[in-house]
Amino acid sequence: MYSEWKSVEIEEMNIQKDHVHLVVSIPPKVSVSEYMGVIKGKTAIKMFKSYPQLKKKPYWVNHFWAPGYFVNTIGMDKDVIKRYVKYQEKEEQQNQNFSLF
Repeated sequence: MYSEWKSVEIEEMNIQKDHVHLVVSIPPKVSVSEYMGVIKGKTAIKMFKSYPQLKKKPYWVNHFWAPGYFVNTIGMDKDVIKRYVKYQEKEEQQNQNFSLF
């Protein structure tokens, strides 16, 4: 796996119906933008090969991932970010329930 090869540690992951949250620890010798580009590119190719019907979604225009990502080098509390990722799905469901009423 690419992450192992680059010594990137996946610390937290939350996969939802329409998006993915990851908390990764990237060593200083690895370019963040290069790592994200490879991860997004390889997973998109694999998803489109495994599920060709995804290419028929007109709103994706043959793009699987959104162009951006969040990076934090120092300053934010790592545990807060990991908790956010871990419980994001539960929080989004609660917000949807509130918006229904």
